[in-house]
Amino acid sequence: MEFNHEHLKANTGQKKTNKKMAIMAIASIPLIMTLGNSMLIPILPLMEEQLNISTFQSSLIITVYSIVSIFLIPVAGFLSDKFGRKVVIIPSLIMTGIGGIISGWAAWQLDSAFSWIIMGRILQGIGAAGAFPIVLPLVGDICKEEAEASASLGIIETSNTFGKVLSPILGSLIAGIIWFMPFFAIPLLSLLSLLLMLIFVKKPEGDEHELSFGRFIKNIKGIFEQHWRWLIAVFIIGAILMFILFGLLFYLSSVLEDKYHYDGVKKGFLLAIPLAALCISSYIAGKVIKDNLTRMKWIAFFGVILTGISIGATMISEKFIYLLIVFLVCGIGIGAALPCLDSILNQSIEKEMRGTITSIFSSMRFLGVAAGPPIIALVMKGKILDMIMLLGSLSLIGAWLSFKAIKPEKEKQAAKTNPILE
Repeated sequence: MEFNHEHLKANTGQKKTNKKMAIMAIASIPLIMTLGNSMLIPILPLMEEQLNISTFQSSLIITVYSIVSIFLIPVAGFLSDKFGRKVVIIPSLIMTGIGGIISGWAAWQLDSAFSWIIMGRILQGIGAAGAFPIVLPLVGDICKEEAEASASLGIIETSNTFGKVLSPILGSLIAGIIWFMPFFAIPLLSLLSLLLMLIFVKKPEGDEHELSFGRFIKNIKGIFEQHWRWLIAVFIIGAILMFILFGLLFYLSSVLEDKYHYDGVKKGFLLAIPLAALCISSYIAGKVIKDNLTRMKWIAFFGVILTGISIGATMISEKFIYLLIVFLVCGIGIGAALPCLDSILNQSIEKEMRGTITSIFSSMRFLGVAAGPPIIALVMKGKILDMIMLLGSLSLIGAWLSFKAIKPEKEKQAAKTNPILE
């Protein structure tokens, strides 16, 4: 009897260890996908010089990656619900690596490299569409308990934001060797993530569904008929937060170089400060929310409010230290809200359709990423007050949606009494 108890205890401990390793392996995907995009932001001015392109063209190197993902993410979500998460993630990581090789080769070997770099970035966007968005439902599949899933999603968002912290430093360091080397770093990182997925992530039970396209459409329609109010609110808030984040990163990168004359690694470290605050905030939020949907709503609401207040505070002073502190506070607000939105979706949507719904959410986030840099680049040509008014207004819209539309406890109870899926 004692032997059986010890054996059971050892087996339980091994399962916990395996699950932790699986979550760490999965967390490598958002880290690498974020590095693949954000690592290029601090070196955009350098690319403009080397490739002889405009500020708007350089912003397209970031934007095209996200635009492709916007349209393909829902397709990847459906495929992951039908065939399984790993079946979609593995080839997507391979495609991301190939895209990096094409962009790097073009920058290295071709005189007119811009078009080829864009082609490589399109391939990376296709890979990103099938990798990062599938991470959220995969965590939900592996973690059966809601509190455990929320904590794990906090780790995923932390990994995502840590990628943003690391990216300006790493991008500046690698570009300091040869300006186009960040493109070649992406295939190596994708290979690392691919190996971790193959070794540590086993196929979860129930990872496949006999989901026909007709049934898929019917289920999507049923979910939106029942949950449309708070689902659309969550989607819009996600897009707003990523628009603000990447718009401000683009603005800060330009201001640090043009106004305060910081470039290279120094600029990378300065950009990392508000991103580090975002990273820590995401981790803490993931731990605090547990499985409490009401807590998720209010943390998300106050996170968006804090983001808006910090944006408004930029009107008070243009001093360097003050602006850095303001952006740090903004990072805390965004970091607190994102894991809450992830967890609300994972806990309130049935497993069979979770991949599709979270993928639509990821698609909306990518829309914010795609729109942020070029729109801010255009707004920056006028008065800075115009940018503050734009971002402040978006924050107010996000806060209003959080307060009025997100009522997940009520919606989840409705889902239990009126099941949608067949």
